[in-house]
Amino acid sequence: MSDATLHATEPNPDDFAVQISDQIESFLVAVTEVAKGDEPGSTVPFLLLEVSQLLLAGGRLGAHEDIVPEERYEPDLGPEPDVDELRENLARLLDPVDVYSEVFDPYEPRKAPVPARISDDLADVITDLRHGMAHYRAGRTTEALWWWQFSYFSNWGTTASATLRALHSVLAHVRLNQPLEELDGLDTDQGMMGDETLEFEAGKVMEQEIGEPLGIRQAK
Repeated sequence: MSDATLHATEPNPDDFAVQISDQIESFLVAVTEVAKGDEPGSTVPFLLLEVSQLLLAGGRLGAHEDIVPEERYEPDLGPEPDVDELRENLARLLDPVDVYSEVFDPYEPRKAPVPARISDDLADVITDLRHGMAHYRAGRTTEALWWWQFSYFSNWGTTASATLRALHSVLAHVRLNQPLEELDGLDTDQGMMGDETLEFEAGKVMEQEIGEPLGIRQAK
């Protein structure tokens, strides 16, 4: 797991750092391409696939022993790349299923679900991954792995897992020909609410309303 990994003429494809960076780079490239909107009908299936594959990398990082950076302080990377355009494009592509409800910690009892957005979640995950990738491309392999592992536990692992459940739910409702309850008028700035409030706010979005725009209409 040496920083020399980057400077090898032919990086070893079996090296842990190379494999993790390849998986993360693939996710970054794929989601950026999806956000361009060239294939809007495949947005949800593509995102489901990419988030699933990313969480495999996260699982490997989580199962790995603690990675300790070689420097005491993290080198300055400068300003973070802006993700607002990507976030807005994803929100447009995912409408009307962008907003979903999530319970952040399943081990905290009686926590009410809160509204979240898939587009916000993906932008948040990409920000974390890009931060580590900047270290990796600068030759600081151990620093990159430390950051990816730390932020997997502290942020992007939980966020990506919630996003995966939301994307899976959209596809499952459509493929199983079951009505999907939409958080009609609910937004992420409304705070926590109980099941009764969520039920009250919910309207019906039938298969014909979400299947065709997202390219996942059930075959007849």
